[in-house]
Amino acid sequence: MTTDPNNAIPRQERLETDDSLRAERERADEELGRLSVARDHDADQVVELARERADDVLAVAERRADAATAHIDVGGAARRLSAQAAVNDERAAADDKLAIERAALDGSLMRVLASEREESDERLITERDRADRAVASRDDFMAIVSHDVRGILSAIAMSAELLANLPIDGPSSVRTQSEAHRIRRLTTRMNRLVGDLLDVVSMESGKLAVLATDQDATLVVHELIESFQLTAASQKVELVHAVPPGQHLASFDHDRILQVLTNLVGNAMKFTPSGGTISVALTSVPAAIQFTVRDSGCGIVSGQIEAMFERFAQAAQDRRGLGLGLYIARCIVEAHGGSIWAESELGAGSSFHFTLPHPT
Repeated sequence: MTTDPNNAIPRQERLETDDSLRAERERADEELGRLSVARDHDADQVVELARERADDVLAVAERRADAATAHIDVGGAARRLSAQAAVNDERAAADDKLAIERAALDGSLMRVLASEREESDERLITERDRADRAVASRDDFMAIVSHDVRGILSAIAMSAELLANLPIDGPSSVRTQSEAHRIRRLTTRMNRLVGDLLDVVSMESGKLAVLATDQDATLVVHELIESFQLTAASQKVELVHAVPPGQHLASFDHDRILQVLTNLVGNAMKFTPSGGTISVALTSVPAAIQFTVRDSGCGIVSGQIEAMFERFAQAAQDRRGLGLGLYIARCIVEAHGGSIWAESELGAGSSFHFTLPHPT
């Protein structure tokens, strides 16, 4: 009941739902048992009290009868003993009947409860199967549309590249080149958005591809800095890095961790004004290495920091993009067995940290 038919890995949300349902049922069983014991105890107390009162009344009546007939009734004691035995037999029979009725009632309640739970389980399985089919259909549609969109974007990018490489022979050519570069930047952004959407689909279905190998994390930091130097220079932002000498080995997927760092530095670029600084640091911590991307931007309200790592979350002061970058970064880091978090103060910049485990 907890497994995606398209994937052998159970979805975390379904595992949590099943655990919650199981715990709730256990609590219900415990409460039902407690109420059943309390009900039987109360009923037994009532019966016992009634019998004690009946015994008292009977004893008084017998004493009065004995006093009145003592001079003529020589067999009264034997009759009383016989009557008492008959009463005891009746009470024992009543107790047996009561126990049988209670067992039948409890059995009926358990059968009804089991039937209702079986029905709810069947409904849950049906709903999950229907949801799985809908998700599978959505994923197939996303894959087809993404492929077609990327094909169109590639054609647009190629045309923009041809325009940008035309000889400059007048003002119109300069304008053409400027627009060609703009088209190229926009197609790059659209490609990135399509990639983010496909990544989210993969993460939700448990199919995120992570091929971790033992590598030197220093290399991925240098590659990141090189890829952002021109962007930082154009925005008049200082981009620096702090990497201790020597190798810093960790187990990770190079392209995926570069994607995480790109998202973090890209976000820092959005919120760091001209003249600001963005730093990328690499340090060793127990059993792991730690990456830190720190900026001197506007910072984040403390109550929003954790929410920034959720799907489609965006800073209140910025609505560019789909709000998927930090969500994807968190999923990638956690798929590596690491953790990611942020520290920020409004008006004083932000720091994003994540760890990757050392090679085993």
